[in-house]
Amino acid sequence: MAAILPAALTCPRIATRAGGLELSRVVAGMWRMAEWGMSVEQRVAFIEQCLDMGVTSFDHADIYGGYSVEGLFGEALRARPALRERMQLVSKCGIKLISPKRPQNTIQHYDTTAAHIIASSEESLRQLHTDRLDLLLIHRPDPLMDFDEIAEAFSRLRKAGKVLHFGVSNFSRHQFESLNRRIELATNQVEFSPLHLAPMFDETFDGMQDLRVAPMVWSPLGGGRLFTALDPNTENLRLVIKEIADRMKVPFATVVFAWIMQLPSRPIPLTGTGRPEAIAVAVAGAATKLARSDWFRILRAARGHEVA
Repeated sequence: MAAILPAALTCPRIATRAGGLELSRVVAGMWRMAEWGMSVEQRVAFIEQCLDMGVTSFDHADIYGGYSVEGLFGEALRARPALRERMQLVSKCGIKLISPKRPQNTIQHYDTTAAHIIASSEESLRQLHTDRLDLLLIHRPDPLMDFDEIAEAFSRLRKAGKVLHFGVSNFSRHQFESLNRRIELATNQVEFSPLHLAPMFDETFDGMQDLRVAPMVWSPLGGGRLFTALDPNTENLRLVIKEIADRMKVPFATVVFAWIMQLPSRPIPLTGTGRPEAIAVAVAGAATKLARSDWFRILRAARGHEVA
Protein backbone atom coordinates (compact mmCIF):
# COMPACT_ATOMS: atom_id res chain seq x y z
CA MET A 1 0.00 0.00 0.00
CA ALA A 2 1.42 3.41 -0.96
CA ALA A 3 2.27 5.76 1.88
CA ILE A 4 0.23 8.97 2.00
CA LEU A 5 1.80 12.26 3.03
CA PRO A 6 -0.11 14.73 5.21
CA ALA A 7 -1.68 17.45 3.08
CA ALA A 8 -0.57 20.31 5.35
CA LEU A 9 3.09 19.34 5.49
CA THR A 10 5.30 22.45 5.55
CA CYS A 11 9.08 22.59 5.41
CA PRO A 12 10.69 24.28 8.42
CA ARG A 13 13.68 26.63 8.17
CA ILE A 14 17.15 26.29 9.63
CA ALA A 15 19.99 28.73 10.30
CA THR A 16 23.19 27.45 8.72
CA ARG A 17 25.04 28.99 11.66
CA ALA A 18 23.92 30.96 14.72
CA GLY A 19 22.62 34.36 13.71
CA GLY A 20 23.41 33.70 10.06
CA LEU A 21 21.68 32.69 6.87
CA GLU A 22 18.38 30.83 7.14
CA LEU A 23 17.49 28.26 4.49
CA SER A 24 14.55 25.92 4.18
CA ARG A 25 15.27 22.53 5.75
CA VAL A 26 15.10 21.04 2.24
CA VAL A 27 16.53 23.01 -0.69
CA ALA A 28 15.21 22.74 -4.25
CA GLY A 29 18.14 21.91 -6.52
CA MET A 30 17.82 23.41 -9.98
CA TRP A 31 20.69 21.72 -11.81
CA ARG A 32 18.35 19.70 -14.03
CA MET A 33 15.84 22.45 -14.82
CA ALA A 34 16.98 22.64 -18.45
CA GLU A 35 15.92 18.98 -18.84
CA TRP A 36 12.41 19.48 -17.47
CA GLY A 37 11.02 21.09 -20.63
CA MET A 38 8.88 23.57 -18.71
CA SER A 39 7.38 26.71 -20.18
CA VAL A 40 7.84 29.99 -18.29
CA GLU A 41 4.35 29.59 -16.84
CA GLN A 42 5.14 26.05 -15.71
CA ARG A 43 8.38 27.23 -14.06
CA VAL A 44 6.45 29.93 -12.20
CA ALA A 45 3.89 27.35 -11.06
CA PHE A 46 6.64 24.96 -9.91
CA ILE A 47 8.37 27.70 -7.88
CA GLU A 48 5.06 28.70 -6.30
CA GLN A 49 4.33 25.09 -5.35
CA CYS A 50 7.75 24.81 -3.69
CA LEU A 51 7.19 28.05 -1.77
CA ASP A 52 3.74 26.89 -0.66
CA MET A 53 5.41 23.79 0.87
CA GLY A 54 7.91 25.98 2.72
CA VAL A 55 10.76 25.07 0.35
CA THR A 56 12.01 28.63 -0.03
CA SER A 57 15.65 28.01 -0.98
CA PHE A 58 16.72 27.34 -4.58
CA ASP A 59 20.18 26.05 -5.46
CA HIS A 60 21.93 27.09 -8.69
CA ALA A 61 25.37 27.27 -10.27
CA ASP A 62 26.53 29.37 -13.17
CA ILE A 63 27.39 26.23 -15.18
CA TYR A 64 24.14 24.30 -14.68
CA GLY A 65 22.47 23.29 -17.93
CA GLY A 66 25.51 24.46 -19.89
CA TYR A 67 25.13 27.98 -18.48
CA SER A 68 21.37 28.01 -19.11
CA VAL A 69 19.53 27.19 -15.86
CA GLU A 70 19.98 30.54 -14.12
CA GLY A 71 18.48 32.24 -17.16
CA LEU A 72 15.50 29.87 -17.20
CA PHE A 73 14.84 30.55 -13.52
CA GLY A 74 15.35 34.27 -14.10
CA GLU A 75 12.66 34.24 -16.79
CA ALA A 76 10.22 32.96 -14.17
CA LEU A 77 11.22 35.70 -11.73
CA ARG A 78 10.88 38.30 -14.46
CA ALA A 79 7.36 37.01 -15.13
CA ARG A 80 6.47 37.05 -11.41
CA PRO A 81 8.82 39.50 -9.63
CA ALA A 82 7.05 39.25 -6.26
CA LEU A 83 8.35 35.68 -5.86
CA ARG A 84 11.89 36.95 -5.23
CA GLU A 85 11.06 38.29 -1.77
CA ARG A 86 9.76 34.89 -0.69
CA MET A 87 12.93 32.91 -1.45
CA GLN A 88 16.65 32.51 -0.91
CA LEU A 89 18.83 32.18 -4.01
CA VAL A 90 22.01 30.13 -3.86
CA SER A 91 24.56 29.97 -6.67
CA LYS A 92 28.09 28.73 -7.26
CA CYS A 93 31.08 29.76 -9.32
CA GLY A 94 34.64 28.66 -9.96
CA ILE A 95 34.31 26.08 -12.76
CA LYS A 96 34.82 27.03 -16.41
CA LEU A 97 33.27 24.66 -18.93
CA ILE A 98 33.89 24.36 -22.66
CA SER A 99 30.58 25.63 -24.03
CA PRO A 100 29.20 27.52 -27.04
CA LYS A 101 28.04 30.08 -24.45
CA ARG A 102 31.63 30.58 -23.31
CA PRO A 103 33.73 30.42 -26.51
CA GLN A 104 36.72 31.90 -24.67
CA ASN A 105 37.04 28.73 -22.56
CA THR A 106 39.46 26.42 -24.38
CA ILE A 107 39.94 23.89 -21.57
CA GLN A 108 37.71 22.87 -18.68
CA HIS A 109 39.33 24.24 -15.53
CA TYR A 110 38.82 25.95 -12.19
CA ASP A 111 39.10 29.69 -11.68
CA THR A 112 38.85 31.14 -8.17
CA THR A 113 40.55 34.44 -8.91
CA ALA A 114 38.83 37.54 -7.56
CA ALA A 115 38.16 38.74 -11.10
CA HIS A 116 36.30 35.56 -12.02
CA ILE A 117 34.36 35.32 -8.74
CA ILE A 118 33.10 38.88 -9.10
CA ALA A 119 32.37 38.64 -12.84
CA SER A 120 30.57 35.30 -12.44
CA SER A 121 28.49 36.63 -9.55
CA GLU A 122 27.44 39.68 -11.53
CA GLU A 123 26.47 37.48 -14.47
CA SER A 124 24.43 35.24 -12.13
CA LEU A 125 22.58 38.34 -10.90
CA ARG A 126 21.77 39.28 -14.49
CA GLN A 127 20.64 35.79 -15.42
CA LEU A 128 18.54 35.32 -12.27
CA HIS A 129 16.99 38.75 -12.67
CA THR A 130 17.81 39.79 -9.10
CA ASP A 131 19.89 42.40 -7.33
CA ARG A 132 21.48 40.02 -4.81
CA LEU A 133 22.38 36.43 -4.08
CA ASP A 134 21.58 35.15 -0.61
CA LEU A 135 24.46 32.67 -0.76
CA LEU A 136 27.43 32.25 -3.10
CA LEU A 137 29.58 29.11 -3.02
CA ILE A 138 32.97 28.28 -4.53
CA HIS A 139 31.94 25.22 -6.54
CA ARG A 140 35.09 23.09 -6.22
CA PRO A 141 38.44 23.48 -4.48
CA ASP A 142 40.98 24.87 -6.93
CA PRO A 143 44.65 23.81 -6.65
CA LEU A 144 45.55 27.42 -7.49
CA MET A 145 43.10 29.03 -5.07
CA ASP A 146 44.44 31.77 -2.85
CA PHE A 147 42.38 31.92 0.35
CA ASP A 148 43.19 35.59 0.92
CA GLU A 149 42.16 36.52 -2.62
CA ILE A 150 38.86 34.61 -2.32
CA ALA A 151 38.13 36.29 1.02
CA GLU A 152 38.85 39.70 -0.48
CA ALA A 153 36.50 39.01 -3.42
CA PHE A 154 33.79 37.88 -1.02
CA SER A 155 34.26 41.03 1.06
CA ARG A 156 33.93 43.23 -2.01
CA LEU A 157 30.73 41.51 -3.09
CA ARG A 158 29.25 41.81 0.40
CA LYS A 159 30.20 45.49 0.66
CA ALA A 160 28.48 46.12 -2.68
CA GLY A 161 25.34 44.34 -1.43
CA LYS A 162 25.51 41.83 -4.28
CA VAL A 163 25.98 38.72 -2.11
CA LEU A 164 24.77 38.41 1.49
CA HIS A 165 26.47 35.17 2.61
CA PHE A 166 29.30 32.97 1.38
CA GLY A 167 30.28 29.32 1.47
CA VAL A 168 32.00 26.55 -0.41
CA SER A 169 31.17 23.24 -2.04
CA ASN A 170 33.10 19.96 -2.06
CA PHE A 171 35.82 21.35 0.24
CA SER A 172 37.74 19.20 2.71
CA ARG A 173 37.59 20.03 6.41
CA HIS A 174 40.99 21.73 6.29
CA GLN A 175 40.14 23.74 3.17
CA PHE A 176 36.87 24.91 4.73
CA GLU A 177 38.52 25.93 7.98
CA SER A 178 41.35 27.73 6.17
CA LEU A 179 38.95 29.98 4.28
CA ASN A 180 36.57 30.29 7.25
CA ARG A 181 39.40 31.80 9.30
CA ARG A 182 39.56 34.62 6.76
CA ILE A 183 35.85 35.22 6.21
CA GLU A 184 32.83 33.65 7.86
CA LEU A 185 31.38 30.82 5.76
CA ALA A 186 27.74 29.76 5.94
CA THR A 187 28.09 26.16 4.69
CA ASN A 188 30.01 23.50 2.77
CA GLN A 189 27.87 21.71 0.17
CA VAL A 190 29.08 18.13 -0.27
CA GLU A 191 27.94 14.85 -1.76
CA PHE A 192 26.39 12.51 0.80
CA SER A 193 23.93 9.62 0.74
CA PRO A 194 23.74 6.02 1.98
CA LEU A 195 25.77 5.26 -1.17
CA HIS A 196 28.41 7.92 -0.49
CA LEU A 197 29.35 8.04 3.19
CA ALA A 198 32.74 9.76 3.00
CA PRO A 199 31.79 13.04 4.76
CA MET A 200 30.66 11.03 7.78
CA PHE A 201 34.09 9.45 8.21
CA ASP A 202 36.63 11.91 6.74
CA GLU A 203 35.98 14.62 9.38
CA THR A 204 33.90 16.81 7.06
CA PHE A 205 30.70 16.52 9.11
CA ASP A 206 32.63 16.39 12.41
CA GLY A 207 34.36 19.65 11.54
CA MET A 208 31.11 21.31 10.54
CA GLN A 209 29.41 20.20 13.75
CA ASP A 210 32.36 21.48 15.77
CA LEU A 211 31.97 24.93 14.18
CA ARG A 212 28.15 24.75 14.47
CA VAL A 213 27.83 25.22 10.71
CA ALA A 214 25.23 23.14 8.85
CA PRO A 215 26.47 21.41 5.68
CA MET A 216 24.38 21.21 2.53
CA VAL A 217 24.08 17.82 0.85
CA TRP A 218 23.86 17.13 -2.86
CA SER A 219 22.76 13.83 -4.43
CA PRO A 220 21.08 12.54 -1.21
CA LEU A 221 19.46 9.69 -3.17
CA GLY A 222 22.72 8.74 -4.84
CA GLY A 223 21.69 10.29 -8.13
CA GLY A 224 18.74 7.86 -8.26
CA ARG A 225 20.98 4.80 -7.85
CA LEU A 226 19.23 3.92 -4.59
CA PHE A 227 16.20 3.06 -6.73
CA THR A 228 17.93 1.48 -9.73
CA ALA A 229 21.36 0.01 -8.97
CA LEU A 230 21.44 -3.78 -9.21
CA ASP A 231 24.61 -4.63 -7.32
CA PRO A 232 23.97 -6.92 -4.30
CA ASN A 233 24.97 -4.37 -1.66
CA THR A 234 22.61 -1.68 -3.00
CA GLU A 235 19.80 -4.17 -3.45
CA ASN A 236 20.17 -5.21 0.20
CA LEU A 237 20.29 -1.56 1.29
CA ARG A 238 17.13 -0.90 -0.70
CA LEU A 239 15.34 -3.79 1.04
CA VAL A 240 16.36 -2.50 4.48
CA ILE A 241 15.11 1.02 3.74
CA LYS A 242 11.89 -0.35 2.23
CA GLU A 243 11.20 -2.48 5.31
CA ILE A 244 11.59 0.57 7.57
CA ALA A 245 9.47 2.73 5.26
CA ASP A 246 6.69 0.14 5.09
CA ARG A 247 6.70 -0.32 8.86
CA MET A 248 6.57 3.46 9.44
CA LYS A 249 4.04 3.95 6.61
CA VAL A 250 6.09 6.67 4.92
CA PRO A 251 7.63 6.81 1.42
CA PHE A 252 11.00 5.18 0.77
CA ALA A 253 12.74 8.48 0.00
CA THR A 254 11.30 10.07 3.16
CA VAL A 255 13.27 7.54 5.21
CA VAL A 256 16.47 8.41 3.32
CA PHE A 257 16.02 12.15 3.85
CA ALA A 258 15.18 11.58 7.53
CA TRP A 259 18.31 9.41 7.92
CA ILE A 260 20.46 12.22 6.52
CA MET A 261 18.81 15.01 8.51
CA GLN A 262 19.15 13.06 11.76
CA LEU A 263 22.92 13.59 11.79
CA PRO A 264 23.96 16.07 14.50
CA SER A 265 25.75 18.30 11.98
CA ARG A 266 22.21 19.13 10.69
CA PRO A 267 22.74 18.46 6.96
CA ILE A 268 20.47 20.38 4.59
CA PRO A 269 19.65 18.09 1.62
CA LEU A 270 18.97 19.24 -1.92
CA THR A 271 16.37 17.74 -4.20
CA GLY A 272 16.97 17.33 -7.93
CA THR A 273 13.45 16.99 -9.23
CA GLY A 274 10.89 19.11 -11.03
CA ARG A 275 8.00 17.16 -9.49
CA PRO A 276 6.43 18.90 -6.47
CA GLU A 277 5.14 15.58 -5.14
CA ALA A 278 8.72 14.26 -4.96
CA ILE A 279 9.81 17.41 -3.12
CA ALA A 280 6.95 16.84 -0.65
CA VAL A 281 8.39 13.39 0.04
CA ALA A 282 11.72 15.02 0.93
CA VAL A 283 10.01 17.63 3.11
CA ALA A 284 8.33 14.80 5.04
CA GLY A 285 11.81 13.64 6.04
CA ALA A 286 12.20 16.74 8.22
CA ALA A 287 9.23 15.59 10.30
CA THR A 288 10.25 11.92 10.44
CA LYS A 289 12.34 10.55 13.32
CA LEU A 290 14.03 7.17 12.94
CA ALA A 291 14.67 4.90 15.88
CA ARG A 292 18.39 4.72 16.59
CA SER A 293 18.33 0.99 15.81
CA ASP A 294 16.73 1.67 12.39
CA TRP A 295 19.26 4.44 11.69
CA PHE A 296 22.07 1.95 12.31
CA ARG A 297 20.35 -0.75 10.24
CA ILE A 298 20.61 1.59 7.28
CA LEU A 299 24.25 2.39 8.07
CA ARG A 300 25.09 -1.31 8.40
CA ALA A 301 23.45 -2.08 5.06
CA ALA A 302 25.14 0.90 3.41
CA ARG A 303 28.60 -0.17 4.62
CA GLY A 304 28.02 -3.89 4.20
CA HIS A 305 29.23 -4.71 7.70
CA GLU A 306 28.45 -4.19 11.37
CA VAL A 307 29.92 -1.32 13.32
CA ALA A 308 33.16 -2.40 15.00
